[in-house]
Amino acid sequence: MDIEIILDANLTPAELADIAVVAEEGGIRTLWHSNFPSTWDAFVALVPAALATRRLRLGVLAVSPFEMHPLKIANAINSLNEIARGRATVAIGGGGAVLSAMRNEGVELDFKALRVVRAVREAVEIVRGAAHGELKRGYAGELFQVTMPYNSSWLKAPPARVFTCSDGPQMIRMGARVADGMQLGDQTIHRAPEIMANVRAGWAKRDRLADDFRIGNYWAWHIKEDKEASRAEARRSVAWRTQLIPPFHGLDFLLDEPDLTFIKDHYANFQKAAYTGTGNIEGVPKALADHVIDSVCSTGDYSDIERELERYRAYADAGFTDLVLKIFDEPLAAVRAISERVVPAV
Repeated sequence: MDIEIILDANLTPAELADIAVVAEEGGIRTLWHSNFPSTWDAFVALVPAALATRRLRLGVLAVSPFEMHPLKIANAINSLNEIARGRATVAIGGGGAVLSAMRNEGVELDFKALRVVRAVREAVEIVRGAAHGELKRGYAGELFQVTMPYNSSWLKAPPARVFTCSDGPQMIRMGARVADGMQLGDQTIHRAPEIMANVRAGWAKRDRLADDFRIGNYWAWHIKEDKEASRAEARRSVAWRTQLIPPFHGLDFLLDEPDLTFIKDHYANFQKAAYTGTGNIEGVPKALADHVIDSVCSTGDYSDIERELERYRAYADAGFTDLVLKIFDEPLAAVRAISERVVPAV
């Protein structure tokens, strides 16, 4: 299994490039950049890193076709891929932070009405088609169309790779059927059998076998020299782990029914701890909050890394090809620790 990283989207492109060089030297496979509504544009921010490295792959996630037409996603990732000489990847999802910021206040996203699985499938087919020179006759989808031939003669590098951001069963099966890989978010090892069964079901319906299909899992890394600093950072950000975001997908694997209901009823307190930056999860017993954090994040000091390696090896044994470690504060120290202590051991 390979190790990848995702950094704070507020880092400048120059800072990203410096860290990218260290990551490449440390054997990290991919540096991902989040697509957020009020930070550096992910495609632009990765350009200096592309110019500063030779082997490190560069990825953007998650981009939704409801915020950016698939044709424009194709142009953006193909441009970055040419600069990176064939090392770029984009992961397409149905929602994401930008789409959430675009909706009218008080209006919930209705993914069933949006036909999100169909939308992401069509987006992947358009972006992959453009990258592989297969849109010469355009694309006539149910939700998205390309009405003019896509001229791919300017593309000289190996094609960009196109992933899905998949967590639910339908999205996983669809991604396995049409994409080059997929990224899952914060999935605990308990879900691995279900996930891999859906991946295999999707593979069975492919027109041709996937070439090096990647299955990655996004995972929060809070390991620091100081254990208390690690815990404080985790408490500030745990509200954004997949299991804690409504509809709380996967939280039932971690808690019994009374605690599950309690956490759902107090989710706003987790959000407040994040928004205020205090990490103070009001009204939630510390032992319960710590149990949730330790179940969905890597926390502790450097002496705890061996314990986390056992967790990571379980993902490799289950069939995951990549673990994407989300780094928060002190990114350079984190990348060095991951390069020295994690990359050689998984």
